[in-house]
Amino acid sequence: MSYIDGFLIAVSDENRQKFIDHANIIDRIFLELGATRIVEGWGDDVPAGKVTDFGKAVQAKPGETVCFSWIEWPDKATRDAAMAKMRTDPRMMAEPMPFDGQRMVFGGFEPVVDLTA
Repeated sequence: MSYIDGFLIAVSDENRQKFIDHANIIDRIFLELGATRIVEGWGDDVPAGKVTDFGKAVQAKPGETVCFSWIEWPDKATRDAAMAKMRTDPRMMAEPMPFDGQRMVFGGFEPVVDLTA
């Protein structure tokens, strides 16, 4: 069964194009290493909550937009092997992140329901 990595970050509105450019470079490496699909989403309708919300999760500041991304893998083994390679890939080190990586929320998920139309 497939495996999903999810990412939540806050990006300065001024860095929108830098975020897109960065994703187009880094995401190609993920595809090269076995990812089957990557989606990068720029927040468009991300409401503030009373207790918690996406913005609070990444400590978004005024002038930042919450971005949500995911990577689909054929399985966890492919994902784990790719992540190990990514840690030493010089292309990853050459691309500075256009956001504060310390506020990124991420995790790996095993799909339990997968419906399509």
